[in-house]
Amino acid sequence: MERTSSKLAWRSSTAPGFVLSSDVDQAALAGDEDQVRLFSCQACGNIVYFENRSCGRCGYRLAFMPERLTLSALELAGAQWQPLERPEQKRWLCINAKWDACNWLVNDDSNDASCIACRHNGTVPDLSDPARLAGWRELEVAKHRLLYSLLRWKLPLKTRAEDTEHGLIFNFLADDPATGHKVMTGHDNGVITVALTETDDIERERRRLQMNEPYRTLLGHFRHEVGHYFWDILVRDGGKLDACRAIFGDDRMNYDEALERHYKVGALPNWQCRYVSAYATMHPWEDFAETWAHYLHIVDTLEMAAEFGIEVHPKRDKEGGLYAQIDFDPYVVQSFDPISRAWLPFVFAMNSVNRAMGMRDLYPFVLSPKVLTKLDFIHRLIHERSWEAQGSFQDEPGSRKQPQTPEMETSE
Repeated sequence: MERTSSKLAWRSSTAPGFVLSSDVDQAALAGDEDQVRLFSCQACGNIVYFENRSCGRCGYRLAFMPERLTLSALELAGAQWQPLERPEQKRWLCINAKWDACNWLVNDDSNDASCIACRHNGTVPDLSDPARLAGWRELEVAKHRLLYSLLRWKLPLKTRAEDTEHGLIFNFLADDPATGHKVMTGHDNGVITVALTETDDIERERRRLQMNEPYRTLLGHFRHEVGHYFWDILVRDGGKLDACRAIFGDDRMNYDEALERHYKVGALPNWQCRYVSAYATMHPWEDFAETWAHYLHIVDTLEMAAEFGIEVHPKRDKEGGLYAQIDFDPYVVQSFDPISRAWLPFVFAMNSVNRAMGMRDLYPFVLSPKVLTKLDFIHRLIHERSWEAQGSFQDEPGSRKQPQTPEMETSE
């Protein structure tokens, strides 16, 4: 990232269709110990990762409680599990835990066999194939990180069973070597398809180089494709079309023609002044999805930085443009300003650390003022819906009946 990109002269202005909110509210500064990515084992106090299945110190089984957004140590309670976070409850692990593909508990008031994240699964690979099983597990890690963010914001999440026309569903598909059919990752009216071949590190890197991309990850795919889904939900169906078009452009331009033009002539000249990536120049839909994905990258990374109490204050920075104290919760802060002010110095520091290890930049992008305005739009779009949904999670203790196991499709 260019050093000049950290000069924080930009300040957000009121985006069309939104009401300007305050800067940093006290709730964001105080934070919520139940809503952070860094967790601890209730049995021994050991710090554990979001993806941990067990505590490395005491050996307790661990599982994520989505209604409380926290990880809990578990004790066996007959055929069920008793979370130490809520010992009055008896809970089921998600059905996909038997494949070591999920560490979430099924919601206490649900009769589903799947957790709130896995109930959005449609087609999964042939799990009798060890390589495909391993790839599916990697996809689930990325998907669960995505769902964490969506749950933190309380964004609307309906399954295909709840909304047969536009419910969110993930299909994880493998290429067919017999026919030569190649699966393409993409979104279509709530259906997100992710190519299993993207879990192959070598193939993913080959594609990154072929497409001249500075960054390509499984989590990036999930965050981008779900951006298309929420464009439908929050923009098109949420009364924000005019406001969105004023910033991202007219989405009514022909998509197929735009796609063909992009792959024929490439990105627009000097695209970095207006877009977060070269692919974002292709069509307003892709610009929105790319910006959405980057907003999730930024917020989720800053949440972890805040949990570790990271402060950036380089001695050689005499002007103060690279100072950042990340002491707020980026998921709940009302204004985008604190996020942008913290992100630019933080990522400059992290890029410098990566370079010291001979690695590529952690975040190899420059955020121009126009891109920051687009990120501000995404921030307001999410938080307007999030504020409406406050109090939507209910955490009622109690046990329930043995869940019914749904049929699981597999790709051949």
